[in-house]
Amino acid sequence: MVHAYNEIYLFDAMQNLGEMFEYAHDACHVAPDLTLNYFILSGYADWFEAGNIYTVCGRSGTELFQDICKKCGLDFNNWPKPLIRYTKEEYFWIGYILAYFQWYINKSFKAINDFIKPEDLLKMYPALHTASEDKALEVMIEFYNKKSSFNRLQEYRKRLGMTQSQLANASGINLRTLQQYEIGSKDLSKAAAESVVSLSEVLHCKLEDLL
Repeated sequence: MVHAYNEIYLFDAMQNLGEMFEYAHDACHVAPDLTLNYFILSGYADWFEAGNIYTVCGRSGTELFQDICKKCGLDFNNWPKPLIRYTKEEYFWIGYILAYFQWYINKSFKAINDFIKPEDLLKMYPALHTASEDKALEVMIEFYNKKSSFNRLQEYRKRLGMTQSQLANASGINLRTLQQYEIGSKDLSKAAAESVVSLSEVLHCKLEDLL
């Protein structure tokens, strides 16, 4: 697998993104979801995911968040002082593990945010913060794949201008079951083969496009 940038910068990138989320929340009282949106809108996410040395390790996480805010026109009159922490808690972990995930799967932060949001990572924190990074990565990949899979089903349906009822009738799949596939409470990859084939035929796509 081709990763986002050279691994020698990875640890610094993880530390800096962790510090950025922690400083944004604990010092500046900015919610994690909003922090990530600012990161993406500012253009700094593009540089970070490409391994720009100045962005991933040339600035501290605190300085990075301040630069992002200035770029978005959100400059503070008096910036809170950098945090001095001896333990790394949930808001640090969000950025820390998100940087690792982005590096590993080599997708944009914007694409990742479509399926995994900081609030999802907060829910994962109690079970995963003491686990290895690789275990957390495994759980995140499974979560990402599941979310992106059922969103693809919805995307193809909407692309054809079909309602859920119309797709259910045309494919012969129970409406409630189809709704469960779209919200992710049922895993489409575990559906009967004939159901997936029927969906792909109605939606004019390949099996692998849905799975």
